[in-house]
Amino acid sequence: MKHIVFALVILFPWQSLAQEVKQAFGTEGQYTFETDKPYKLLELDEKTSEPIVSKKKKPKRNTFYGVKTRKSYTRKGFGDRTTLELFYVLKKPEKPSIFVRDIYWYDFTRREIRKTANFDPKKGVLLHGPYKKMQNAVVLEEGIFYKGTKHGRWMQYDRNDILNDKEKYYKGWPKESLVTYYDPQGNNRRVKEMIPIEIDEREGFYFLFHENGTIAVTGEYKWDQKVGDWIENYPNGKRKKIIAYPKEPFDKEIRPFVRKEWDDKGREIFSSNKGT
Repeated sequence: MKHIVFALVILFPWQSLAQEVKQAFGTEGQYTFETDKPYKLLELDEKTSEPIVSKKKKPKRNTFYGVKTRKSYTRKGFGDRTTLELFYVLKKPEKPSIFVRDIYWYDFTRREIRKTANFDPKKGVLLHGPYKKMQNAVVLEEGIFYKGTKHGRWMQYDRNDILNDKEKYYKGWPKESLVTYYDPQGNNRRVKEMIPIEIDEREGFYFLFHENGTIAVTGEYKWDQKVGDWIENYPNGKRKKIIAYPKEPFDKEIRPFVRKEWDDKGREIFSSNKGT
């Protein structure tokens, strides 16, 4: 009687975008952007002890992370200065995650790729899939997008094909970003804080959550400095306070101040005309 031997191999499934905030990934209460590692049994050949590998399914054309896309391109300039961008966009209208700052999309009117903080599906479509920017057959930048956000490894080169910069992202967040939890060792870990980290400095949108899951504080960092309006909310979701910081980092002439404040019933209890 033949005996079947099984071995464990690790698979790395992609997490859905809806789980990126609520699901815990790292250890010790910090988000390391690594997926959980489920196990699957593979049958081994009795004679060679090698895994019996079934034929791989042919990847679906223009499908990335299980999402169908269509290929597109833009061309600007003339002669040796012509810049060509090759990319893919979603086939169906979709909004990006609310937790990202930079949204990449193709503008129907301008016929170009744009990077903005807000996005209207009526005006364009999100980038999703491989991206490559070229000039005179030289690659200047390449990477991959996930529903309008930078994802994975991104590389930038000069015109002599020399690497200038290399960055890693996870669905719009720099790979070094941290997330802490209220109960990091529990079965139902609740996100407490999302801290955007890029090259050892805070850069991007910051989020602090109440234990019930509502947003407690949100704001933006630039070059490790708080900028713009930082908003505080009550656990019931109602606005609590708006604190105004300089619009640009390192602006010492403007000191942070409370712009408006409300009670937990939504009634305004303070308003400042400063800065208007």
